[in-house]
Amino acid sequence: MKQIIKEGLDYHDLEGQVEPKVTVDEYAAKMGDDSDIVTLTFVVKSNLAAEDLVAWLELGYDYVLDASVSEGELEPGKWLVFVEMKRKPNVPKKIIEILKDLETLTNIKLDDWTVSVDGVNQEAEEGVLKHAIILSPSDYKESKEPEENSEENPDDELNEMREIAGLPTKKIYKDIDEEIKKYISNAGL
Repeated sequence: MKQIIKEGLDYHDLEGQVEPKVTVDEYAAKMGDDSDIVTLTFVVKSNLAAEDLVAWLELGYDYVLDASVSEGELEPGKWLVFVEMKRKPNVPKKIIEILKDLETLTNIKLDDWTVSVDGVNQEAEEGVLKHAIILSPSDYKESKEPEENSEENPDDELNEMREIAGLPTKKIYKDIDEEIKKYISNAGL
């Protein structure tokens, strides 16, 4: 007779497995455009713990669009867990909710978490995060994506150098193919 084994996460099962730092928008979204998706990244010390965290996030929060584990280790004994949600004004509240709930698994109190936004460490407080994270797709596009005719666009400069060198220029695409986005996201670039 086959026996079905049901195993779930218990209180403090991930204690010592998750680093108390989460980054916001450090990696590209794989579910859509970066302007529409906020990507959170956690560092976890084992692949199995990372898979448990992914399952917990996907089952526990209806606003989590996707959660996944990096294809390989960031460095020996460090895996990344990516969490994606829609870019909306309530994102800071949702991040705080996740971090508070993680205390039951990790024994990390909310005050011990650091939230890194654009390389700047922030306190895990909703009010602080509201000012640090770009919360609307239009604001994100305005602040992050270079204008097509801007002199600061590195692709334009590269084409200019190609012309001077007598080489053919390359067409600059604003939208990245979905397969390329998926590859970039999986590669952690």
